[in-house]
Amino acid sequence: MTTRRIFRISGPDADHFLQNLVTNDIGKLQQGLVYAALLTPQGKYLADFLLKRDGDDILLDVASGLADDLVRRLTMYKLRSKVTIEEAGLNLHRGTGPAPDDALPDPRHPALGWRAYRPEPEADDGSDWEAIRVAHCIPETGVELTPDTYVLEAGFETLNGVDFRKGCYVGQEVTARMKHKTELRKGLRLVEVDGGAPIGSTISADGKEAGTLFTQSGNRAIAYLRFDRATGDMQAGDATVRLP
Repeated sequence: MTTRRIFRISGPDADHFLQNLVTNDIGKLQQGLVYAALLTPQGKYLADFLLKRDGDDILLDVASGLADDLVRRLTMYKLRSKVTIEEAGLNLHRGTGPAPDDALPDPRHPALGWRAYRPEPEADDGSDWEAIRVAHCIPETGVELTPDTYVLEAGFETLNGVDFRKGCYVGQEVTARMKHKTELRKGLRLVEVDGGAPIGSTISADGKEAGTLFTQSGNRAIAYLRFDRATGDMQAGDATVRLP
């Protein structure tokens, strides 16, 4: 289970503050959870998180390993905004069965079930989250999502993690250009794997580097591929890799 930390963003400028920074539209909080990311000005990934409306405040659900740096960066951007960022005293609960009354659906994919935030210790229902992620090519913080990641290559548009109509945010110009002016030549894809190879193994095709192998479940995995080279059988360590 991935440990998460939950922060409360409060104050009269909270919505405006986040709207100017993150990849998604804060206005969607009226409909449920919002998946978003904070990018560098060059459009590369810094952190991904889920947001939830809680009265006048906004809860931010982020992987523990990214939490301190994310709060530091948000604080740096705060300047004179009337915004407070503090630990919420809540923990993530999630599952894929019937959703309890205090839960909301994960916006990335229906297979990810529901999320709720409670004072009780973090818990889930024992779902095989890696198998779910691999089956639907959903990237994970710190595995497929790294400082070299462009979020469109990681499938953020399909995962409802970016809004192209909301206006400016940090890294928006690069992200919009990748969407409207270029054809993606690289990105995450579901692959079939025959054999074993550790996370991070280089994938090669005809002696040329074709990508990187990431999370595996059964005979399937998430891979970052160069699409022009990802044809036929490829190799990663002792494994044969191919597109389904």
